[in-house]
Amino acid sequence: MEISGNAFAAGLSSVQSGQRRVDQAGAEIAGAGARTTTSDALADHLVDLRRGQHEVEAGAKVIQAADETLGTLIDIRA
Repeated sequence: MEISGNAFAAGLSSVQSGQRRVDQAGAEIAGAGARTTTSDALADHLVDLRRGQHEVEAGAKVIQAADETLGTLIDIRA
């Protein structure tokens, strides 16, 4: 069961990291309207948004896999 606990923690960490990346990139994009910014900077922020999205999705899949594994282990033990 320790393996599953570690998988949950890794998945949760990935989701949180991705959310922070999305929040930061979103704030940068929102703030860009108030100041002059280059298209390269905007593109970088949009890429960061997508990276955050993928990081959250990957973390969610890890959590889901850990949940299914734990469920299987419980079924086997029962």
